[in-house]
Amino acid sequence: MLYPTQFAAPYPDKVAFCMVRSGETVTFRTLDERSNRAAQLFRACGVARGDHILIVMENTRQFLEICFGADRAGVYYTAVSTHLVEGEVEYIVRDCSAKLVITSRAQAALMEPLRARLPDVAHWFMIGADRSGFADWDAAVAAQPATPIADEAQGLDMLYSSGTTGRPKGIKWALPDQPPGGRTMLVELLSRLFEYRADTRYLSPAPLYHAAPMRHSMTVIKQGGTVFVMEKFDAEEALGTIERHQITHSQWVPTMFVRMLKLPDEVRARYGVRSLRLAIHAAAPCPIDVKERMIAWWGPILREYYAGTENNGFCTIDTAEWLTHKGSVGRAAQGELHICDEAGAELPPGAEGEVYFANGPQFSYHNDPVKTAACRNSQGWTTLGDIGRLDDEGYLYLVDRKSFLIISGGVNIYPQEIEDAILAHPKVADVAVIGVPNEDFGEEVKAVVQPLDMANAGPDLAEEIMALCRTRIAAYKCPRSVDFEAALPRHPTGKLFKRLLKQRYWATDAATASAR
Repeated sequence: MLYPTQFAAPYPDKVAFCMVRSGETVTFRTLDERSNRAAQLFRACGVARGDHILIVMENTRQFLEICFGADRAGVYYTAVSTHLVEGEVEYIVRDCSAKLVITSRAQAALMEPLRARLPDVAHWFMIGADRSGFADWDAAVAAQPATPIADEAQGLDMLYSSGTTGRPKGIKWALPDQPPGGRTMLVELLSRLFEYRADTRYLSPAPLYHAAPMRHSMTVIKQGGTVFVMEKFDAEEALGTIERHQITHSQWVPTMFVRMLKLPDEVRARYGVRSLRLAIHAAAPCPIDVKERMIAWWGPILREYYAGTENNGFCTIDTAEWLTHKGSVGRAAQGELHICDEAGAELPPGAEGEVYFANGPQFSYHNDPVKTAACRNSQGWTTLGDIGRLDDEGYLYLVDRKSFLIISGGVNIYPQEIEDAILAHPKVADVAVIGVPNEDFGEEVKAVVQPLDMANAGPDLAEEIMALCRTRIAAYKCPRSVDFEAALPRHPTGKLFKRLLKQRYWATDAATASAR
């Protein structure tokens, strides 16, 4: 068994997880009891094996307790981003047919209006409930027995894609026909690749409603390690946490690396990171110069991986490999890699095309057989819609998302290369490169930049950015214009909602055209 129960008896007082800012700790014994109580409450509310619950909350102590409760009740648990708007949450609740919704007081403004519109949800709970119509989650759980339910079964998450390019899709696997706490495919894979074990001290700086933070945190706990959950990412606080709690493993997205690297030198030098054995990163491509600087700072402990919430395949690369294959996201550790053209024919090494995995775990998009079929080719290989190439040794290099492609004058331009160039500018905190309307070429390249200091935004910085691009990339790829924003619509997990930016520019163009 790999459940809190395994460690609750021999190590009852060992900390399973700790909330960094509040200092709240939960021992293995307490987690075992609270997850049992949560499972009991699900059954008392009529939530049976195979049913769905929804979680809408920021990083709180209760988050992981709820997930572990669902995990031992044979329930699908869907955690959604707190950055969604009412209509998006409503769509997901309806799509997954949630029988029970759990939220927090911090999300009351988002969730209260939905109750009246979602009569099929039988039970609404709130942490710190002071709103009419919401039951108090903590009180309800405390009233339940701390013993296991009679019909324990292995549950699973059913998370939704971030919706960066359209409606989010629920990613569903069949429930395992086994008691809870067994060695699931994810536990086996993540523990093997990232060396999670009982002495692991894992820092999770990202929102738990995203696939990687949730799954890795739960895997570490199932292996008897301790997880430190940041309520919200802060670059200096993250460094202080590594030193104070002697963190051995951590997981990041490239924007977090950028934030830490752009701290003043004296601030970065204030904190020691020698306890780190492994710094894992994923979710978005990491610019080569950013990764080189992180290796120079933290040493050869970076390990990158490429995978999706779908988990149809998995690539990984350690520091030593990366230094001889710079820019790669690794070789396949699960599934087999193939690069295919638009017709589905396999391409040779060096050719760019859509990235497919063969012989990986099978999944479906909930309630959407059309999208499920669209991500498979005639051989049954599956794709996440990324464009890449393989070298002769089987290392994968990602080019960009297929949906982010800019076609200007018939020429294909991928934004990632341009974004990497702009991000090297010392005054740039974040950037999104998109295609905007152009009467002659169809689209032209625009850079939308978030400066480190908005006081620097203006024509001078725009010219500096375009001049930097001209030294690093071909002229036809360089931005024709630069706009500035105080903040880009980036998901806390690192994914950029480019569709929101594109809608703004294309809607303006459509409105102008209709006014002519």
